[in-house]
Amino acid sequence: MDPAKAPAASSVYGGVARYRRPVPRVTLRPFRADDLAVLDSSPQDADGLAFFGFRATNGFTRRYAENGLLSVDHGNLVVALDDAPVGDIGWFAVHNGPPAVARALNIGIELLPEHRGHGYGTIAQRLIADHLFSTTTIERLEASTDIDNIAEQHALANAGFTREGRLRHAWFRAGAWRDTILYSRLRNDPAPARTMPTATAD
Repeated sequence: MDPAKAPAASSVYGGVARYRRPVPRVTLRPFRADDLAVLDSSPQDADGLAFFGFRATNGFTRRYAENGLLSVDHGNLVVALDDAPVGDIGWFAVHNGPPAVARALNIGIELLPEHRGHGYGTIAQRLIADHLFSTTTIERLEASTDIDNIAEQHALANAGFTREGRLRHAWFRAGAWRDTILYSRLRNDPAPARTMPTATAD
């Protein structure tokens, strides 16, 4: 085959070679000032599975001025595609018992609408787990998602998280109490299979 016409990347599933286009580099990085307008102005879909009421359109800007959106108990990083912001991923502390001995971190992600459905959320959630386990002594990460959010349930499973169970009426959305699905990942859980493109945390 002429090298100029060869596929940029290939993989084999069940003995059948499947070719794909070059995949942009997905990374996590701290917020920069020029990210704030992009993510503060992201669409707020009142019919979405993660809509809990309208949020301030300067929320990232305000927290960035306070601490750069990074602290031990609450932080956010930019999900970047070839360094351009396409969403954010964050964490906050939760306690399953006495704070000194039962602290975990709950993660959450939001991608801009046009960047959903491409596998970037799976990569980002793998990266945030790697980052938090390598930079903190935390033992347990958690994530919850709406029972109808099948895409996020698949993304968490592919990112190495284990489905633990259903929480009844865990949050209020769209005029009704909703059940959620709880996932977790522990420090020594097996690393997820690398079926997605290689990615790094900056």
